Amino acid sequence: MSRAMTMELAGLNTVITGATGGLGQALSMAFWRAGANLLLSGRSTERLQELGQSLPSREGQTLHLMECNLAEPAGADALVAGVRERWAHLDILVNNAGILGPVGPLWENEWDAWTAAIMLNLMVPVQLCRSLIPMMNRGGSVINISGGGATSPRPYFSAYGSAKAALVRFSETLAVETAPLGIRVNCIAPGIMRTRMVEQVVEIGAARAGSQEHRKAQEVLETGGTPPETPADLAVLLASERGNAITGKLLSAAWDPWKDLPDHAADLAESDVYTLRRIVPSDRGMKWGKN
Repeated sequence: MSRAMTMELAGLNTVITGATGGLGQALSMAFWRAGANLLLSGRSTERLQELGQSLPSREGQTLHLMECNLAEPAGADALVAGVRERWAHLDILVNNAGILGPVGPLWENEWDAWTAAIMLNLMVPVQLCRSLIPMMNRGGSVINISGGGATSPRPYFSAYGSAKAALVRFSETLAVETAPLGIRVNCIAPGIMRTRMVEQVVEIGAARAGSQEHRKAQEVLETGGTPPETPADLAVLLASERGNAITGKLLSAAWDPWKDLPDHAADLAESDVYTLRRIVPSDRGMKWGKN
């Protein structure tokens, strides 16, 4: 049985954005099974209702569905108003909504599409954190979904990669600022999943997406990638008491030994493991200049 089945988030008020996508659905199911009260946001009322109907009935849990297009200028404000209307406090915020944005060389990207990707992938999570953290008046957890491009260059996906890299550094910074409030902030790199984004890369083609990216996307569609349940279970860990000493980290759901991290909390707290940092010559055994 998954640890997400142990009701370890019982009674915790949780917002999940982008709830109707592939990862969003897995997150919603994992947090619901763990006992959380949910406010799920998405762009389609029909798909939200289908998702709500797929969640098993649970006595004592509350479920709110809110149609909200976070790509629109007023979307984040509308979501914040909806959260405040329903709850007096918030325990968990999962910023999952995102878009791929324009693909191809930067100079060929449409500027409005490029900035729209930055807005949804970076500025909206920042805005939601800014507005909702004051509601975390008894501590809590913020989980930002990062991904491809955050830790290494991702040519032809400059808007998406830049936004996700900035989201990681923002999360590291916010983790320090919110530590005195008992709030943890972490990022999850979910891995390559069989989602609409991957389908888009295949449809765009190798000429614009690059042969390597296109090939990886094709392989995921043909053979399967990271199961969305894997990053969803990691998110539950980070939001639960098991993850109460983990903050300011970027964790790969597919590659990192995250199930064991609660046993290494003290080491994590004293190190820069799972963070973005600049590499200097001495890190690679090179001695340049006076140092």
